[in-house]
Amino acid sequence: MAASILRRSLLAPRCRAGDVAALHSGPSRRRAQAPGPIASGRRMGKSPAGERSVAPWVAVVGLEIHAQISSNSKLFSGSQVQFAAPPNSLVSFFDASLPGTLPALNRRCVEAAVMTGLALNCSINKKSLFDRKHYFYADLPVSVGLMEVVMEPDMSSGEEAAAAVRELQLILQTLGSSQAIMAEGQLRVDANVSVHHPGEALGVRTEVKNINSARFLARAIDYEIQRQIKELENGGTVINETRAFDYKLGCTVPMRDKEGKQDYRFMPEPNLPPLILYDTKSLPANTNHQQVVNIDWIRERLPDLPSVRRVKLVEQYGILPEHSFTLLNEDGLMEFFENVVRQTQMNPKKVIGWILNNMLGYLKQHNLTVQESPVSSLFLADLLNLLERGTISSSAAKRVLEELWKAEGKTPLQIVEEKKLELIQDQQELEQICQAVVEGHQEEVMEIKKGNPKVLNKLIGLVQRTTRGRADPVLVKQILEKRLSQ
Repeated sequence: MAASILRRSLLAPRCRAGDVAALHSGPSRRRAQAPGPIASGRRMGKSPAGERSVAPWVAVVGLEIHAQISSNSKLFSGSQVQFAAPPNSLVSFFDASLPGTLPALNRRCVEAAVMTGLALNCSINKKSLFDRKHYFYADLPVSVGLMEVVMEPDMSSGEEAAAAVRELQLILQTLGSSQAIMAEGQLRVDANVSVHHPGEALGVRTEVKNINSARFLARAIDYEIQRQIKELENGGTVINETRAFDYKLGCTVPMRDKEGKQDYRFMPEPNLPPLILYDTKSLPANTNHQQVVNIDWIRERLPDLPSVRRVKLVEQYGILPEHSFTLLNEDGLMEFFENVVRQTQMNPKKVIGWILNNMLGYLKQHNLTVQESPVSSLFLADLLNLLERGTISSSAAKRVLEELWKAEGKTPLQIVEEKKLELIQDQQELEQICQAVVEGHQEEVMEIKKGNPKVLNKLIGLVQRTTRGRADPVLVKQILEKRLSQ
């Protein structure tokens, strides 16, 4: 059986990159900036002073993004969906196009598409028609449902496009409409790229297909922009073609031209009736809610989008906006942070520093996810409580964290006791250590007395080294200042 496709999309207007980017700063919408100049060209003009000037090139980038919907079964059959399943292991009679089989539309996929459209501020068409191509569609036996998000061509660089895709990826994961794991092919991007001079018509575009990495997307777009500029400046022309990105060579390569009109010969699908959606006003009386899709019902259940969650994090914990981005962009990191905050007396502003500067650094170094961390939120909270109560110093806390990373099952307190990392509580002992440091470093003492207070930090560090980080640096500074003033 020829594959059926949704010819008239559920998501009527195209989504602007600005709609996605606007989520960075809150729920209010804003237009993305117009594409800006990115390189000089050969087109010469006259400046007000009569001098010849070089008009810039302007790049225009639009994205088509295909996201695999999170569903237990395929779009038109009840066959299971499983990544990397053996060939032909999850195929039904319908998938195999056996005569007499009929499709059944997956309700979950329809609801996920509606949910995504609402989250992206799109209008939802209440009626959609299905057409089929005149030939067998090769993807049919493996067709998990796909959503296509088409962004307006209002971007101008690879970095901007990659940021938009990362934000969309986060939105889809928040909604649960797609896992959006690019490495597993759950999110793939086609980039349409062209260049032109300001005030002139848009240039001929090329399409770079099937990019499965935000980093590769940025590289592919930036390469293609420069390739087109070079081609035009050398007197050539840009061909309307489909290209692929070779990540090993770092360049795009031709696949096929698009000059000739592609005739898909669409025909009405006889086995799929129109898809009708409802809202509260149009819902017929005495309707079985399990048999229809209610747009308003889905709208009421939308979770907070990433932009809203970032604002709440900043307002609730007093952290910096850039820290809120990191917490949300790293899967599971926000939950980890909030668990630590709930279990410690330390100020959230200090907690975020330990998580981003220390914990996240360890995770990146060992290529681990937050869920794979050998240091639990409970252990980190216990460690920060020891620091907050003055039981250990900051340098000692870092040593404890290193020991916790070895995943030997010891608690922070056990490590502190075994390694003898508690702060020295005997002030007389600490004064003797400070006195010894002062007597052994008379050159530094003379520098301080000449009016160079920065040298005092060196003496504090020497005391800390002597005590193996067991001295309270505030108290040490007070003792040294008192000794040096005598």
